[in-house]
Amino acid sequence: MNTYLKIEHLSKQYGQFTALTDISLDIHKGEFICFLGPSGCGKTTLLRAIAGLDLASSGKITQQGQETTFLPPEQRDFGIVFQSYALFPNLTVAENIGLGLRNQGKSIKEVDETVSHWLNLIGLADAGVKFPNQLSGGQQQRIALARALSLSPGLLLLDEPLSALDAKVRGHLREEIRRLQRQLGITTIMVTHDQEEALAMADRIMVMNHGCIEQVGTPEEIYQQPASRFVADFVGNMNFIAGSVVSDTQIRIGETLLPKPAEHLKRGDMLELGLRPEDLHFTDIGESGEASFPVMVEDLEFQGTFVRAECKLQGEHNAPTLRVDVPIRELRRLALKRGHYHRVNLSQKHTHIFLAGQS
Repeated sequence: MNTYLKIEHLSKQYGQFTALTDISLDIHKGEFICFLGPSGCGKTTLLRAIAGLDLASSGKITQQGQETTFLPPEQRDFGIVFQSYALFPNLTVAENIGLGLRNQGKSIKEVDETVSHWLNLIGLADAGVKFPNQLSGGQQQRIALARALSLSPGLLLLDEPLSALDAKVRGHLREEIRRLQRQLGITTIMVTHDQEEALAMADRIMVMNHGCIEQVGTPEEIYQQPASRFVADFVGNMNFIAGSVVSDTQIRIGETLLPKPAEHLKRGDMLELGLRPEDLHFTDIGESGEASFPVMVEDLEFQGTFVRAECKLQGEHNAPTLRVDVPIRELRRLALKRGHYHRVNLSQKHTHIFLAGQS
């Protein structure tokens, strides 16, 4: 694939604090990539380094064959949209979008045509004469997006653009941004701490923690094959079940012996099994599979298409709550009730193994 932006061994220090450590990443032309991670993990610092708003301490950034590591922002080819919209309140919507075009020396006719084109594209054709405070938050963010895109940048940077909006508007604008990005084929980087947003929008996700890359992959890879315990815990819901290897063939979970799930495990190893709630299954009444263990159902939460059963491992007083997602059609057949004991099956195919001490 054609690499549009190349980041090589990038680091950033603020005095004694290291915000980024040895970041290397290739971003492909036309790709939508999300930088995902908790607050303070370095994702916005990296975005600002790409934009030239914060210069890297070491390393190299190359955009379309040109090194940009230490170039000032105005000499870089990007458009940026912030969480706060950053529209000029004393200018109309049309003036906000047209400001950068006028600064480029475009004629009044060219500016008017470009502004009209973008207002149509974002579905706000009649909003040009309004002022930002006359628009909703979602509409203002669309204007900010049109302003960034009207200059035809090669790279679009989005810094948590949806986090100030309510859930319904956020969902709608998420689809709009993705549609526009595909239509234009513009290389896009979005910073977010919202895993659902990243999974829904990105071609690839880079998960960050403490200034380092934990994993880079497609949404499916990040969700189904987490590279570390941190990724497994941060992206989606994950149950962690503590156990120990007691022989060459068995592990112990609570008071139950189960077949060893992987050859590389050695006697004495302490481990955690990571399983998504949808990958745990209750056995039918009367059955007891060899890879099942007993739990008590503590609570049942209706979630629409499924019920989430919150369970406790039998015999383990301090064990964390296990979440098991049960499709509605299975609920009656299983006769699940609060306070009842059932057996839960491990799906070996979907079990992730984390040895004690692994991050």
